Amino acid sequence: MAGLVLAWGGALAGRLRPDARHTYGWQRASILAAFLNALLLLVAMGSLAWEAIGRLGTPEATEGWTIIAVASVGIAVNTATALLFMRGRKGDLNIRGAFLHMAADALVSLGVVLGGALYLWQGWAWIDPVMSLAIAVVIVAGTWDLFRQSLHMLFDGVPDQVDLARVRQRLLGLPGVADVHDLHVWAMGTSQTALTAHLVLSGAGADSDAVLEAAEHALHEHFEIRHVTLQVESAAYARHCALRTGAGCS
Repeated sequence: MAGLVLAWGGALAGRLRPDARHTYGWQRASILAAFLNALLLLVAMGSLAWEAIGRLGTPEATEGWTIIAVASVGIAVNTATALLFMRGRKGDLNIRGAFLHMAADALVSLGVVLGGALYLWQGWAWIDPVMSLAIAVVIVAGTWDLFRQSLHMLFDGVPDQVDLARVRQRLLGLPGVADVHDLHVWAMGTSQTALTAHLVLSGAGADSDAVLEAAEHALHEHFEIRHVTLQVESAAYARHCALRTGAGCS
């Protein structure tokens, strides 16, 4: 439930309109929600593994049929909820966080059912902590990439789906463009990418409007980058551009 609240909260905050104090709005809330979902899952699985290790030393009998019945309900509810997020999980990191959270809950419930069934069948009191450890490892492995990507995006890292070298080459290949500098790409939210760059025109005859139109079209079509801010400048101006030799230049 906490995962759903985080995901929905991040999505709702991301829809708030920009204002004079938050000119980009609150889109980054979706990245923060994905990061917190990943962190919550990692902490929960660490706690589950710690408890399971403790129970391995002193395995206890379980109420087999009771836990099977309760966990079966959990499987049904969490699986149904996870399926609601399955379609959007690849295109939005926040939705992926919600999906992983519900899928993890369903997997834990499945482990409880299997552990209870094996206990009733064989009387293995140790099976429940072993199942818990196995599930914790699987969920941590599945969550780690969400944690890494969301942390990377929180610090304005280039989104994984964008190849910065290809972006540069695409811009350099446009008619009328001689050079590109101060190129930056970052995630405004989990579903929108932004780009800023300076485009140096190849000569006085280059049509700046045509260059801008071609650049925006190329970025939309090839990289799904729709929030684009470009500055076009002559070669003479570019030689004195403060950002060209600064830390922000690339």
